[in-house]
Amino acid sequence: MAAPTDPKAVAPLLRILAGYQGSFVVACALRLATLVFVRPGELRQAEWETIDLDNAEWRYLVFKTKTEHLVPLSSQAVAILRELHPLTGKGRYVFPSSRSASRPMSNNTVNAAMRRMGIDTQNELTGHGFRAMARTILDEVLDFRPDFIEHQLAHAVRDPLGRAYNRTAHLPERRKMMQTWADYLEQLAKNGENKIIPLRIGSR
Repeated sequence: MAAPTDPKAVAPLLRILAGYQGSFVVACALRLATLVFVRPGELRQAEWETIDLDNAEWRYLVFKTKTEHLVPLSSQAVAILRELHPLTGKGRYVFPSSRSASRPMSNNTVNAAMRRMGIDTQNELTGHGFRAMARTILDEVLDFRPDFIEHQLAHAVRDPLGRAYNRTAHLPERRKMMQTWADYLEQLAKNGENKIIPLRIGSR
């Protein structure tokens, strides 16, 4: 599952993704994928009824564990969803298939879009690779605690007594983390890695 983890490699890919000229629905999916770093299937099957734009939250059942997961939405993610809502908001799916609004977009849509833009999905980036990209940079560059990151990735994270954290564990910290991530990507795409002040801004 190819994924860039060096900010110098991430910056040009972000600019390529931002320049996508195809379907507006797919363009929004590409933009949102970088911000929320959920599993590709969870993104493409996102339903409007699970998203609370006023409270900037997305709650859904994780496919692997069938447990509820909460994704705090950055201001950038909310803006993308508000822009998309007039187009697909009356249907079930946030990202419906181009052939039928009763089905989500296909599991190959995001990778196919990246290939059309010249991104090598074998060696540079895949739809699933956004997760590894976020996992590495949030830890090594932005200095967020690994358990915050793992929880946001919907991995099994347990407290010191061996109990699985619930969906709201560390929510204030994760809200900060998701907004910091979105701001970082925005600055990275605009200015490149060399012009970003290397602050350690996480919550160790």
